[in-house]
Amino acid sequence: MNFREIKEEFPILNQHVNGYPIVYLDSSATSQKPRVVIEAIDSYYNNFNSNVHRGVHTLGTRATDAYEGAREKVKNFINAKETAEIVFTRGTTTSLNMIAQCYVMEFLKEGDEILITQMEHHSNLIPWQQAAKKIGAVLKYIPLSPNGTVDLIDVKKSINSKTKFVAITHVSNVLGTINPVKEIAKVAHQHGAVICVDAAQSAPHLKLDVQDLDCDFMAISGHKMAGPTGIGILYGKKDLLNKMTPYEFGGEMIDFVDLYDSTWKELPWKLEGGTPIIAGAIGLGAAIDFLEQIGLDTIRLHEEKLVNYAFQQLSAIEGISIYGPKQPEQRSGLITFNVNDVHPHDLATILDSDGIAIRAGHHCCQPLMKWLNVSATARASFYLYNSEEDIDSLVKGIKKAKAYFETVLT
Repeated sequence: MNFREIKEEFPILNQHVNGYPIVYLDSSATSQKPRVVIEAIDSYYNNFNSNVHRGVHTLGTRATDAYEGAREKVKNFINAKETAEIVFTRGTTTSLNMIAQCYVMEFLKEGDEILITQMEHHSNLIPWQQAAKKIGAVLKYIPLSPNGTVDLIDVKKSINSKTKFVAITHVSNVLGTINPVKEIAKVAHQHGAVICVDAAQSAPHLKLDVQDLDCDFMAISGHKMAGPTGIGILYGKKDLLNKMTPYEFGGEMIDFVDLYDSTWKELPWKLEGGTPIIAGAIGLGAAIDFLEQIGLDTIRLHEEKLVNYAFQQLSAIEGISIYGPKQPEQRSGLITFNVNDVHPHDLATILDSDGIAIRAGHHCCQPLMKWLNVSATARASFYLYNSEEDIDSLVKGIKKAKAYFETVLT
């Protein structure tokens, strides 16, 4: 299956917006969904909708098998040791908040240091910020290099005996930077620290291996990797997850309940209180099958080609500023930029009039915007269904917006 055929698998892309064929360049916000994912969700609701784990009837058994089958697919997708290390959540934000509240706030103490970077998405910043305030820990930042990368020399200088927790994005949703999380994990562990990886932007694009990376926690969102919204993954090493107090109490996560005390199920179910996101997990399983059929390495090579082409074409436009590493191998499939005298929101509006969807704003990274000395940026993000023709449309649209504002301002 070539990438033109792949695009045909995404029904939403076979439409026109404002009279133009849609050019979707906002996959870092959320990816589009292939037909097999939509059909998998539809099949669950049409054919075996039931709660899981509780019933012994046929529909309940089918639903449970499909739900737990999806967990097995996730385990293999990230190469976890066992399914007990895979907890289904609502998304990366929920996963990170669970770690903050059920691990960091429980096991760190006053004076301990939490280490992150300025490139973090708010979801991988605010939980640690609030946890530090609550327990009296110290929140510290690894400095960024001028090109928006993390230097291991700075990592080694930042981590010390007081460092107890390190949280870092695998791939920046603004800069596209691919961080050396394996090497950072090694340094963290040498000092006895635990490391958490935000993989929201890497899981759709890079082949993940949590055992090779040796991360202690990892958070993933299904909706960015061709899966449904509202489903996410919390990976944790089994001994750490076992230490965590349940995030929610109620049905599904209990073992035995008495009037004055209760006990919990074993992992992963003790961390999945209430009726789980059954359809979402099944849809995520279908998305994983779809991505693995194409191959994560194949997707990565395709995106490298697109980023390289986009970088060349955008760099040729006068008055454009591109942020992040220049080498395609150092970044994932996105380019964030600004055009002189054109506000990113105005640019996005003009592009939308031609059917081109990009993202504009601070991208939930206000500290990073401050570091870049800008209030907002425009971002074009690519995925397996994009082509060089999409980039040509983007370049044409940018030139159109630039010409319009040059006329207005003169």
